[in-house]
Amino acid sequence: MYALEMNHITKEFPGVKALSGVNLKVRQGEIHALCGENGAGKSTLMKVLSGLYPSGTYTGEIKVDGEPKTFASITDAERAGIAIIHQELALVKEMTIGENIFLGSEPVKRGVIQWDQLYRAAADWLERVGLHMSPDTPIGNLGIGQQQLVEIAKALSKHTRILILDEPTAALTESEVEILAGILNQLRSQGVSCIYISHKMPEVFRLADSITVLRDGQTIATLDRNETNDDQIVSLMVGRELTERYPRVPHRPGEVVLEVNHYRVWHKEKADQKVIRDASFQLRRGEILGIAGLMGAGRTELVSSLFGAYEGRAEGEVRINGKPARIRSVADAIAAGMALVTEDRKRQGLVLPMDVKTNTTMATMGRVSRFGIINDNEEIRWGEQYVRELKTKTASLETPAGTLSGGNQQKVVIGKWLMSNPTILIMDEPTRGIDVGAKYEIYNLMNRLVEQGVAILMISSELPEVLGMSDRILVMCEGQLVQELDYREATQETIMLAATGGK
Repeated sequence: MYALEMNHITKEFPGVKALSGVNLKVRQGEIHALCGENGAGKSTLMKVLSGLYPSGTYTGEIKVDGEPKTFASITDAERAGIAIIHQELALVKEMTIGENIFLGSEPVKRGVIQWDQLYRAAADWLERVGLHMSPDTPIGNLGIGQQQLVEIAKALSKHTRILILDEPTAALTESEVEILAGILNQLRSQGVSCIYISHKMPEVFRLADSITVLRDGQTIATLDRNETNDDQIVSLMVGRELTERYPRVPHRPGEVVLEVNHYRVWHKEKADQKVIRDASFQLRRGEILGIAGLMGAGRTELVSSLFGAYEGRAEGEVRINGKPARIRSVADAIAAGMALVTEDRKRQGLVLPMDVKTNTTMATMGRVSRFGIINDNEEIRWGEQYVRELKTKTASLETPAGTLSGGNQQKVVIGKWLMSNPTILIMDEPTRGIDVGAKYEIYNLMNRLVEQGVAILMISSELPEVLGMSDRILVMCEGQLVQELDYREATQETIMLAATGGK
C-alpha cells in the first residue's frame, strides 16, 4: 500500500490545462523526486495535494494510506499529515523560532498561550532537526540554511507524514545541503515520505529512491533511481536528447573592453571591513569570463559594485574601452554600456506585479518615450521583439511577470538588458532555479551574444556550468581573485582547491 496516491489529477485555468490526468504514487518512508521543466505542472500538482487548490477545483482522486481524501483548505491537508515547504520560506522574521514553529497552533489554556510549554516543545523539535539554537532566537538572526531547518521543524510539529520540499537547496551552502540530506535520510528511516522537487540532478540521484517526471502537465515516467541516469531523466523532461548540456562553440575574443585594477570594496554596513580586498582583471570583447568561488567569497559584491548597485564604498581603477570610467550609480553603468542580470530576479530583476511589456522596457524608458510621455506602440513593439527573440512563454505582453515560470521570468530580465544594447553583460547566477531546457536556451543565447561582440562576465555556483561555458575562469576566495584558469586546463578539483584557499 502506498502512503500517497494521486490518480488522474486534471486541473484547468482559463485557456490552459495545467495538469492532464497526472498520476503520482509515493511509498511510505521513501524520498520521491518530482522532476520537470518549469511550467511542467510540478507546483500545480503540489498545490492540489497541499490543499491550496481545494477539492472541486480539479478532477481526480487523492488517497492517503489507501483512504480517499478531499481537502477544502491547507488546514485539511495538514490534518491528514501533509505539509509543504516552499522555495520562498514563509517565516515571520520579527518573531522567534518558537513562535514561528507553532504559529497558528499555539498551546492555549483558558485563552492564554502557554509560553513555557511552547518553547519546551520548540526546543524538542529543534533538537530533532539538528538546529542547536535557543527557540527564543528571532528568525531574522538566522541564515537561510537555519531558516530552512526551522521550516522543517515547523512541518514536523504538525505530525507530518508526507513532507513536500520545493527546491529546498536553492539558497543553501554545501555544508547546509549536507545537513539537510542527513535530516531527510533520518526522516526516511522514521517512515516519513518526502516529495523532493529539484532541478539539480546530482542531488536527485544522491537522495531519491524513485523519480517521477512531468512534462506539459502529464506524467511521463516513474523510475527507480537505480534503473536510470541523469541523461535519461533530462531527456524525458525536455522531450528530446540534449547531446551536450553546455553548447560550447569557438569564441574569438577581441580587444579588452573592461579593465579593473586594484579594486577594493568596503562592507555596506561595517565601514572598516573590506568585502573585496584587491581585484584586478580584464574582460575581452566576444568572450565569456566566468567567476567561481564559494558563497561569501565576494563575487556578487564585486560585480554589483562595478555596476554602481552596491552601497559600500569602492576604490580602484575601472577602464571601459580603454578610457577611465567613474561609475557612481546604475544609470552611469547603463550609460557606459554595462548591464547586470542580478542573482535574485524576483527581488532585484523584476517588478513582479507589473506586466512583461513594462518590465522589458523599464531600464531604457528613453527608447519608448518622448518628453516624458510613453509611446504605447513603441513599448509594445519592443516587448514583442524580445518575447519573440527569447521565445518567452507568456499569454500576452500584459501578463504580470510574477505569474511566469522561473525560466520565463529570467528571459524577461535578459530581454530588459538586451534592449539597452550592452557592450558588457554581467550575469550573476544566470540559470539559478530554472529547468534544463530553459538553461540550454540561455546558454545558446549567451553564445549568440558573444558572436555579436558582447563581453559576458558570468558568476555561477555550479562548477559544471562555469567549466562548460567559460573561456577563462577567475576564482575568488575571501574577497580576493586568487587564480585565473583557461577552461582547457581547469577542473572542478583545481577550482575548488583555489576557492577553499588551497595551493
